[in-house]
Amino acid sequence: MILIAGPYRSGTNDDPFLMSVNLRKLETAALPIFRAGHIPVIGEWVALPLMEVAGSMNVGDSVSEEILYPVAARLITKCDAVVRLEGASKGADEDVRLAKELGLPVYYNVEDVPGIFG
Repeated sequence: MILIAGPYRSGTNDDPFLMSVNLRKLETAALPIFRAGHIPVIGEWVALPLMEVAGSMNVGDSVSEEILYPVAARLITKCDAVVRLEGASKGADEDVRLAKELGLPVYYNVEDVPGIFG
């Protein structure tokens, strides 16, 4: 399993459309990782449905803060590597820090993931 980390909220002023654009960039990176034989995961894939069920009204509220970033931290402990996509993101930077602490490889280009031939 490979966690894909990159901007989600960063630079969006919490605009739902801009966050969806950022999520699509994360998801676009997932396909070649899957095709290379890995299982790509994105924290928001797990966090967003949980936030909705828990009653979050918008990203940044207390329910969101309880779930959004902790999900990624928990996922990393189950992953074999992290791909860090370009762009400013405190959350993604924290994902990289945790991955390194756990001794996991961190790739800064999708093409560097084993099995992907750019």
